[in-house]
Amino acid sequence: MKVDNVHINSLGVVLPEWASAEQAVADGLLDAEIIKLNGLTGAHIAGDVPALDMAVTAARTALERSKLDPEEIGAHIHSAVHYQGPEASYPPGYILRELGLPVMPAFYLQQGCNGMLGALEVAIGQITGAAEAEAVLLTTGENFSAPGVDRWKGFGQSYISGDGAAAVLVGAEEGFARVRSLNAGVLNVLEKWHRGNGPLLLRDTGVPTPGMPERATQFNETEMSLSETLDKVTRFGLDVMQRSLVDAGLNASDIAKVVSINMDGRMIEYSIMMPLGLPMSRSAWDFGKSVGHVGGADVFITLEHLVRTREVGPGDNVLLFSQGPGWISTAAVVTITDTPPWAV
Repeated sequence: MKVDNVHINSLGVVLPEWASAEQAVADGLLDAEIIKLNGLTGAHIAGDVPALDMAVTAARTALERSKLDPEEIGAHIHSAVHYQGPEASYPPGYILRELGLPVMPAFYLQQGCNGMLGALEVAIGQITGAAEAEAVLLTTGENFSAPGVDRWKGFGQSYISGDGAAAVLVGAEEGFARVRSLNAGVLNVLEKWHRGNGPLLLRDTGVPTPGMPERATQFNETEMSLSETLDKVTRFGLDVMQRSLVDAGLNASDIAKVVSINMDGRMIEYSIMMPLGLPMSRSAWDFGKSVGHVGGADVFITLEHLVRTREVGPGDNVLLFSQGPGWISTAAVVTITDTPPWAV
């Protein structure tokens, strides 16, 4: 869809202490051959800092960097992948209370690693639709330091799970970047790829539930080969990205940077950059490879870095692309229109 009168007003990011993949290898947590192949160099680790508290801190930064009055915020959207609090608690309520924001609609979006671009899609609707919101606050936060979670290899060989948070203020009137387009879709033929063959009804069977990598492997062994699966993923992702480029009135060659989730560099090159006809130098992987995969926060953590360090500036077009289980993909095109005061 083509988007008008929606702007990114400010960004806030939290990245805790960094840990190197080399040290993880030395500690016996990771196979040296894996990082040699995937190119990932480390991840940020939050320890005992809750994901929600990092999301609150990121939101405070975004609010401090913004010229918006908090009273202008008409809605809040929080997204997440991993644990956010006790069952039946409501993470957006915690964030709004901690920030001292007024009563407003608040949504909890669960689209896996696609969450923040999914939240942007909802925010566009809040701003341009019947709600006529002046501004919308997007937040997310992840902490994978939990019992039973292996951040180094528990999500397959293409990812290292990182901790951190991101917040985005999206507004109708002003900002440093203009949202030009956004498209999304669910390739439901691959829904079972991450769900597996397990029951949909929760029961204590005494049998451990297979992890996501095991469920994906099972799908590829019994339902669809890995090569066919990846081909469908690539074609689907390219279609979503191309639709956003067309709606923005741009060609791939007009894109200064492509920002994706943080994963194996080979996957970014072969499933995103090559289909677009762009070199890896136009990707943001040189930064992302050291961050870790912070769920849906990746795209905005990277965008904040690119803007803050002035790797992109006024006139540059940036393609944001994320994916999640289901199989869902979202692509958005933003154009940098100004250099914010917080850029170095």
